[in-house]
Amino acid sequence: MLLLIGTSWILFNAWRDLRQARNIQYYIKRQRIMRSVRLMFFVALFLILFAFWFNHFAEPIAYRYFPPSPTVTLTPTSTFTPTITLTPTITNTPTLTEKPLFTPTPILPVIIVEGFSSSITPNPEAVFSPIVFSRSINKNLQPINPATAFSNPISVIYGTFSYDRMVRDSQWSALWFRNGELFHYESFPWDGFTGGVGYTECRLPAEEWLPGEYVVQIFVGEVWKRTGQFSVFGEPPTPTPTITRIPTVTSSATITPTAIITSSLPLTASPKATATPQPTNTPKSTLVSTRTPP
Repeated sequence: MLLLIGTSWILFNAWRDLRQARNIQYYIKRQRIMRSVRLMFFVALFLILFAFWFNHFAEPIAYRYFPPSPTVTLTPTSTFTPTITLTPTITNTPTLTEKPLFTPTPILPVIIVEGFSSSITPNPEAVFSPIVFSRSINKNLQPINPATAFSNPISVIYGTFSYDRMVRDSQWSALWFRNGELFHYESFPWDGFTGGVGYTECRLPAEEWLPGEYVVQIFVGEVWKRTGQFSVFGEPPTPTPTITRIPTVTSSATITPTAIITSSLPLTASPKATATPQPTNTPKSTLVSTRTPP
């Protein structure tokens, strides 16, 4: 059996070298490999003949000089008395745990799709790397001190990524969720290259960065490409109320009311008396009062 296994291995190598020699254009090298193939075929033929001779002639000759020992007869052993087998107890049947058949794929909201401004068909084979979050980025769009958790106060968060196979002017979108609720998004035609480094950002007042779990989803056209996640902890700063001063109004108008008193009694003085007071800081108008004494 060992000789036959070795013969099979030699024949396999010879057949492989033969196929390789047919594809070689150089004559000398091809002839060298063909000589090696012929040699392996002769060796394989010799091993087959030697295995046939060994099986039919060598084994009887070996038994003539080394006769096999008689087969040992096994002595029967005593049979043990069977012991009492305990009755197995009832094992509770494990309950089935439901597993989801698939993970839901994020879907772009219809209201954002209706606001698309690009008519260029995006490349469905565009790829994005995992999103890296940070408070700031450098001039090469690399994140500075990236993290997955941020403490308040916060003014802006950047999500940087690398990309490839993008089509210029095709629509792309980045959606920002807080505890599963959409609170910010970007959607406009792609203005970068076909491959490189890009980012999405969310810039809000410090008091609007509430603690919780934040998720960012990137879409090319209406096809979801990548999701990133980070968390915010700590209470945001309380907004400072602004005081609006109400301007004061100063009136320089002067009202000159005229009072006319008419008397029907016999008086030695003139029957008409006119009084003209001069009040200040009153609305601009003329007040005339006529009184008749009893």
